[in-house]
This record gives sequence, C-alpha cells and structure tokens, in this order.
Amino acid sequence: MNVIRSLLFYLGYFLAILVCGGLFLPVAPLMPLPTRYRLLNLYNHFITAWFRWTCGVRYRVSGREHLPEGPCVILANHQCEWETIYLQVLKPPVCTVLKQELLRIPLFGWGLRLLHPIALDRSKPARAMRQVLTQGVQRLNEGLSVLIFPEGTRVAPGERRRYNKSGTVIACRVGVPVVPVAHNAGERWPGRHWVKNPGLLSVVVGKPIATEGRTPEEVLVEVEAWIEARLAEISEVPRPDAPAPARGRSVRSAS
Repeated sequence: MNVIRSLLFYLGYFLAILVCGGLFLPVAPLMPLPTRYRLLNLYNHFITAWFRWTCGVRYRVSGREHLPEGPCVILANHQCEWETIYLQVLKPPVCTVLKQELLRIPLFGWGLRLLHPIALDRSKPARAMRQVLTQGVQRLNEGLSVLIFPEGTRVAPGERRRYNKSGTVIACRVGVPVVPVAHNAGERWPGRHWVKNPGLLSVVVGKPIATEGRTPEEVLVEVEAWIEARLAEISEVPRPDAPAPARGRSVRSAS
C-alpha cells in the first residue's frame, strides 16, 4: 500500500512542477518580490497537501503564534525535502540558504532562483561562509527572513550532526531574533528512499530567541539544546548523544 501511495504522490509531484512551471515562471519575474512569493508558494501548498492526502500523513504544527512580525533567522533541523518545501510558507518572504546545484534543476530550480536564495558552492567552504555572512545580513536588512539548516546537510532520524553558527552570526550582527524549529519529517518522508510512510508528522516552532548583546556561540547553544529537546519528544527514533566537539565548523548548505 505504501508503494502505491508513493507512486501516486510522485505522479502529482512531477505534474505540479510541470503545470506550475509552465503557468507561473513566465509571469513571476514581472511581479514584486512579495507577490512573487505568494504565487510560487502555491506549489509548496499543493505539495504539502498532496503528501498528506496520498500518503496518509497527519500534520501537527504547534507554536506558529511565536513567529515574530519582522524578519528573523529560522534555524531548523534538516532530514528530507519536506521541510525545505513547508518552511518556505511558514513565514514568507523567506530567503533560504541552499546548495547551488538546486538552481540548475529545470523548472524547479528556475523558480527557486526567482526567490533570491543564498546559493552556495559547497566545494569552497571559505567562500560559502563569506557569502552567507554578507548576503544573509543583506537579506535581513531588506526585510526578508532567512532560513538556514545549521546541520548543513540532511541528517537521517536517529543520527546527529554538530550545528554550525552561520545563522546565529548573521542574526547577532543585525540584531534580529532566531526562531528554532524542530520536526520529524524524515520519518514520514525518508531522505534516501522514495517510499513514504504514513503517520504523524510533527512540527514545533519555538519562541524567538533574542540575540542583542549576545554572542553567536551563546545563541547557538540555546538553539541546539531547544531543537534536540523537542526532537526527543516528537521523534519515534531515539536521539543519539551530541557529536564530539570539532575544531572548526564549515558552512554547508541545504540538500
């Protein structure tokens, strides 16, 4: 049954890319950025709903009332593609830090490019760090929120990776709050397998964490502790201990 549901889901998934790409991409560049987000995010709304309908997934989202009025830095754990779709509509307009290879995907990547993401070359970590710090601050000053996955790449449920501090650095530089988000989407939408799993998908949005007068390291410790505590509550797979400290942390991008 899960295989049939997953095949039906992917049929709608690829048809949505073709239809939305054909209808939206010709007109989206002519629109102001907020309107462009609303138009292109219709695809995201459809995919999250289609995933629920076809794959037997139930959503439980709590804490949306914690989202601040102005721009913020959203830091979330990264398990699969689902959160990259859903978090785009959580607090638009939002600029996402992602790997530049995604922009080369026909139709899908072309739409992403129109949303002013921060696209990183993961083979050049030093340059990627400078890019996040420069463009991230710029996007926040323009009034956009910034979405960063501090683990840097997809991390399967039951695994753990040390967080990097690029998101808290730009938040502290501009003085905007950090909003932590925890979810168990990888248990429903496995990152490395195409068959989806029915069940409960939980998303928890935390209260904004103030950054003014604090160091990025202090804020990151609070963010990581909060996300890991929520994951321990909502995950069906036990959480492992924290990874050993590393001397340096490179900036990675969403995958």
